[in-house]
Amino acid sequence: MAGRPSYQWAIRSLRESIQPPIYRWRSPYRTLHKSSCRPKPQQKSRGLSEDSYAYQYRRQRKAANVARQGELQEQRAAALGDPIRGVTTPFIKSLGSALPPQATTTDEEMANATSTPFPEKPSPSPASAADEDHLNYYLTKPEFDENLDYSRILSEPLLSVDRETVDPVKEAEAAKAHELGHQNAYEAVSRIVSLANANNKERTRANVQRIIDTFGRHNTDSHLKPKAPSLQSMYSTVAEQTPTPRAGPDTGSSEVQIGILTAKIRVLADRYEGANRNDKVNKRNLRLLLHRRQKLLKYMHKKERGSERWTNMIEKLGLTEATWKGQIAVE
Repeated sequence: MAGRPSYQWAIRSLRESIQPPIYRWRSPYRTLHKSSCRPKPQQKSRGLSEDSYAYQYRRQRKAANVARQGELQEQRAAALGDPIRGVTTPFIKSLGSALPPQATTTDEEMANATSTPFPEKPSPSPASAADEDHLNYYLTKPEFDENLDYSRILSEPLLSVDRETVDPVKEAEAAKAHELGHQNAYEAVSRIVSLANANNKERTRANVQRIIDTFGRHNTDSHLKPKAPSLQSMYSTVAEQTPTPRAGPDTGSSEVQIGILTAKIRVLADRYEGANRNDKVNKRNLRLLLHRRQKLLKYMHKKERGSERWTNMIEKLGLTEATWKGQIAVE
């Protein structure tokens, strides 16, 4: 109430003066955290008594060892090579044009070519000569020339039976026009059947045929020796089975299949690099071909390691250990 005095404050202060103060008991020992109880690791510091020359010598040896380890790692990575492309060889370069690799000219041939005077009619370049010999659409050079000669005979202008009324000037002009038309037709058909103007699918087909002729055992058995027989097979009592004679070209041996997969992998890898980096379907197909080639390489490495077939395939296709060892990842 406003008129009466309040005695509550006086009663509270009187009680506090009568009761003794409450003190909380505390341990005389200070509690420590678990992390503070752990001993700190002793930091190795160079004392005053240590020789400065030995200290610097130890640091130099450590730096040299670290540098040497980095060099060895780079050498091992270079030795393994690229698991997708391997090492670029003349045979691998020729897959881009679907033409066989050209033989390089030696220094003596270059010197003889420069010493001789220039001929009246220059010879065709090796690239154009190879382009003329290897045609598209399963055509060969003799077939191409034979068919064009036959078409030339069919398109020749007919000679008049009455030779007295023939105008020789018009007859010569007709023969000249026919010859010019045949030259234009020859050039046009040559461009059509040339592998230089073929699309990617036709070049892959030509590369597959060339790989079969290069690595097929129907051609390589005459000059490449197989792997030597093992001791177990030499002293085995089981009679060896006579191999079935081959009918047609070899298309199923390991080296032929590895070469065909390498040509297809190169096409997919060229497409995957660049603007088509997010092509998931192409990436999956590339991974499947790489793992299929890896399985065939492991099998052939087990069966034909050290043989002439193995070394010939590795040298021409430029395959390294990374193509059949370890894990192959396409990123």
